[in-house]
Amino acid sequence: METRSSRPTEQAEVTLTVPADSRYLSVVRTAAAGLGARLDFTLDDIEDLRIAVDEACVLLLKQARPESQVRCEFTVEGLGLGVRASAPCHRPKVPPRDGFSWTVLSALTTTLAMEVQDGELVISLTRSRGGDDLL
Repeated sequence: METRSSRPTEQAEVTLTVPADSRYLSVVRTAAAGLGARLDFTLDDIEDLRIAVDEACVLLLKQARPESQVRCEFTVEGLGLGVRASAPCHRPKVPPRDGFSWTVLSALTTTLAMEVQDGELVISLTRSRGGDDLL
């Protein structure tokens, strides 16, 4: 895990790479919850963030190539947390906007975007304290 920060009030970036295996999702969820706590998110906000990151990673695992890695880049800035999760896929496809996962992620995040980029499915989301758009 890489961390870069000079002071808590400035932007900090944390990158976490885990095997594309559901047994490692708890590591990603714990990192997301810890960063949310560092930003003084409420317990409800931390839980929403944890669930959103878990759902994003589950979407990636459904398409990830065997033996690949899921990469999660967390960006702490101001009162919010940005997450960019990606994994290499054989034939990456953005899930439908009217699907269950998109609905769940949209409800739990401040912003949400999914795209295919260089053979990877990329899911980007933000969560601000209180769910407000403060990033």
